[in-house]
Amino acid sequence: MKVDLFDFDLPKRFIADRPASPRDSARLLDLTHEGFVDRVMRDLPSCFQPGDLLIGNNTKVIPARLDGLRDAVKIEATLHMRTADDEWLAFAKPGKRLKVGQRVDWSDGFSAVVTEKREGGDIRLKFNCGGDELFQALETHGRMPLPPYIERKDGERETDRNDYQTVYAKEEGAVAAPTAGLHFTQELFQGLEERGVAFETVTLHVGAGTFLPVKVDNTEEHKMHAEWGTLTQATVEKINATRAAGGRVIAIGTTSLRLLESAATDVGVIKPFTGKTDIFITPGYPFKIVDLLLTNFHLPRSTLFMLVSAFAGLDRMHAAYEHAKDQAYRFYSYGDGCLLSRQPLSSSI
Repeated sequence: MKVDLFDFDLPKRFIADRPASPRDSARLLDLTHEGFVDRVMRDLPSCFQPGDLLIGNNTKVIPARLDGLRDAVKIEATLHMRTADDEWLAFAKPGKRLKVGQRVDWSDGFSAVVTEKREGGDIRLKFNCGGDELFQALETHGRMPLPPYIERKDGERETDRNDYQTVYAKEEGAVAAPTAGLHFTQELFQGLEERGVAFETVTLHVGAGTFLPVKVDNTEEHKMHAEWGTLTQATVEKINATRAAGGRVIAIGTTSLRLLESAATDVGVIKPFTGKTDIFITPGYPFKIVDLLLTNFHLPRSTLFMLVSAFAGLDRMHAAYEHAKDQAYRFYSYGDGCLLSRQPLSSSI
């Protein structure tokens, strides 16, 4: 499909640079009806039915952006996938000037050597420490990898370390937040429990590749960066039990959805999953597991807008985004959300 089909105008004033406070006071555009219903996030329990199952991504964002020096040249690196105990793939600026074998010093005693330059423009870094020691060094010397549209001209805000993390974050390894989950609070979870809605988690370590623009003209030519995830047998059993009882499976965010769909067979059976996924969902994709999707408002021409268009229909999503702009919804990672119902395959294009 032509990437131009997924373009739309978005003035900068709609981009949120800080989250709603409290988190569940963010606005919610409900698209599960024929028209558009404007709500707030704390209305979510009333949008669901007893017996439904929410699936969230429990990945935890690490301070994966590093500033260092290579022979007095300033280097910024954003880690995006762990490949070994002491090794990460990273996007670096200026990356072209780095050569294999060169060392980058992040601080006294904390460094990494470039071991590979890859075709996609990223590099492989081997650090001089690994495991828990490396994670601790990142906590000390790294910055939260906020997406480029959240400007921090005066440096990282102390609040970002908490704001850019879900309340149920657990498994360290992400370099981007599963942003639909940022809206949840303990009070909201209590309301969902009282409604009879269950909650389970998967893990997908979101990579910095999620922010990369689509630079090709046709979606068929775009290559997704792989991300590592896991879906346990216990969660699979909860999903199967929910479906057998007539309940719906609701993905909190595109990351949860992508992992669930990666774990599904062509006949709609879901199995435990551990490994990498580079699933790329565009209109025409036959969804097998997820019935509803809670997500934020995404960038024009992005793989995420392509995904939601596949799920809810391209024309409907364009109309929804125009409504959101008319009603001054806030876009992107710290912005508001929308609740989508899955459209028949013939309606998604």
